[in-house]
Amino acid sequence: MKTLITLAFTLVATAAFAASAPVSTVVTEKGDVLAGKDGMTLYTFKNDKAGQSNCYDACAANWPPFIAAADAAAEGDFSLVSRKDGSLQWARNGMPLYYWTKDKKMGDVTGDGVKGVWDAARP
Repeated sequence: MKTLITLAFTLVATAAFAASAPVSTVVTEKGDVLAGKDGMTLYTFKNDKAGQSNCYDACAANWPPFIAAADAAAEGDFSLVSRKDGSLQWARNGMPLYYWTKDKKMGDVTGDGVKGVWDAARP
């Protein structure tokens, strides 16, 4: 019985972790940044509003949104923003998060400061 309870707790804890924002911190030449899949740097867009993405079409082709799984759940500083197509995008402190297509490997921060409106997301 004790094994069953432990197993059930482990499954619930694992499911909760899987649904939360899959974010890590990566050390770069510009300091620590938040990173998503494969340690790729995440960015915020100054033209967004808290809880609302304003990056679509050509913008989103260059700055792919950090899409959340359908079963994702907000936790702590991380929330979810609904996009026009119905998908969910991760946000930190309400600001939607994006990747930059010109970053090629973990630790790249080539999008930081682009056009004065893109910033690497900081922990």
